[in-house]
Amino acid sequence: MSSSPSSSSSSPPTVVSSSGKVLLAGGYLVLDPAYPGVVVSTSSRFYTVIDAISEPPAPGADGPIQIRVRSPQFLDATWLYFVDFAGPDGVHVEQVPDNPNGASTKNKFVYLALQRTLALGVELVSAGTLQNALGRGLDITIVGDNDFYSQRAQLTAQNLPPTLESLAKLPPFNKTGVTLPDVHKTGLGSSAALITSLVSGLLLYLKVIPSNSFATEGGTETASEGRKLAHNLSQYIHCLAQGKVGSGFDVSAAAFGSQLYTRFDPAVIQPLMNDVTDSSQQLAPIISPSNKAWDYRVEPFKLPPHTRLMLADVDAGSDTPSLVGKVLKWRKENSADAKTRWDELDALNQKLSRVLLRLGEEEAKYPTAYRKAVKYISTIQSVQWLANPNIIENEKVSDFRRVIEAFVEVNQTSEEIRAKMREMGNLADVPIEPPEQTVLLDACVSVAGVIGGGVPGAGGYDAIWLLVCDPPNCTSEELPATRVERVWSTYKGLDVSPLLAAESVAKGVRVEKFDDVPGLAAIVREQ
Repeated sequence: MSSSPSSSSSSPPTVVSSSGKVLLAGGYLVLDPAYPGVVVSTSSRFYTVIDAISEPPAPGADGPIQIRVRSPQFLDATWLYFVDFAGPDGVHVEQVPDNPNGASTKNKFVYLALQRTLALGVELVSAGTLQNALGRGLDITIVGDNDFYSQRAQLTAQNLPPTLESLAKLPPFNKTGVTLPDVHKTGLGSSAALITSLVSGLLLYLKVIPSNSFATEGGTETASEGRKLAHNLSQYIHCLAQGKVGSGFDVSAAAFGSQLYTRFDPAVIQPLMNDVTDSSQQLAPIISPSNKAWDYRVEPFKLPPHTRLMLADVDAGSDTPSLVGKVLKWRKENSADAKTRWDELDALNQKLSRVLLRLGEEEAKYPTAYRKAVKYISTIQSVQWLANPNIIENEKVSDFRRVIEAFVEVNQTSEEIRAKMREMGNLADVPIEPPEQTVLLDACVSVAGVIGGGVPGAGGYDAIWLLVCDPPNCTSEELPATRVERVWSTYKGLDVSPLLAAESVAKGVRVEKFDDVPGLAAIVREQ
């Protein structure tokens, strides 16, 4: 089967991408609909490329509709499925064994994405319409930006140090050299981004949603019905593939972009959570955006101008489910104390979100004072930001001072959140911010121009995030990011490797042009 999109098909392939995520604040709390989480979507993305099968059928052949899915960054990562619309359930998807003895590697995420998206399509636009759209079948390629997977082995093989400069030298969609189960992930939400890009791509290609569904950006206020449908379906499939209903912030970030996220009630998809292939349960009434039981909230959020999110992969992974299980057990056994602590944490999380958004408003109103303030604080440690006696209250410098005070508030609030998370970890006997991470973060936060930092999501040993000043018109040597990199590259306590990701400019799911994404055409066209 050819894997060369557009080689003989008349139209270019459908390419849809969705972003990764970082939960800056709201770890654990985001599991409860009473508490929102501050979620930043990353510039690192998953891409799904969908094209019609290009070679002509064999003479006299009238075989089944085929869908081939490849993840060419991995070994043994091709899956072939037959699709049949003749059965009693409307549509049946069956994996074809890799070899004659019937053995095959399975990918539950891909299988369920195909099966449930086609099933919903049958309900919304009819089996005949889907059959016409599928033609003889589909060639699907799924790839993720390098940040989703640890690049340590690839850097070592090329004798390169773990720096942003080295990472930029690696080819896009770099081969991992391992099978999918053996890859070391970096915690950016690869499964959620994969599912969301695949489901959104299928809905578009099969014309279940309008072609302009992803033209508008933003949260639920401005999102199209098509984007909301893609989000709801992706949430359901992701939960089904994982065997549990999670908080959903990762899928929401993949669909809508950076946000203040409040979870949906798990009861909305509970009737669909039986893992029975070709279930006769109707999907559309539950998955539809018109179903008021989808009560998640997505409020707009973005990081302030002239700041930069920095992420690092720390080579000492954590088992997130076991961390979460222990914290929830502690919460259940100490409900009154836990509620007090979660309420205090929530107040801090929301304060962090508010002040970060306020900084964006300050920049819009007082761009010159804002830029001057960012430039000033980028050169000194946070403890000194308000120490200069020349920063006095008068008409000329009040805007400048107000911006600096807001950055001080972000710094202090993020440090208070860290302290509260450590306290909760100690009480639950869970390493939310382990001592090794505390030492590393303290070293980073004390660097000139670093605004704040923490352990993302549920915490543990495997990652840190920092927000640093990124003043315009500076040489790279003057940038806080360069100083942070120096700390990371010389750090002895843990093996710290940066990620290239920054905050995503695009909001969630985006339609791409096949030839405009660097490296995409090359990896898709590989045989």
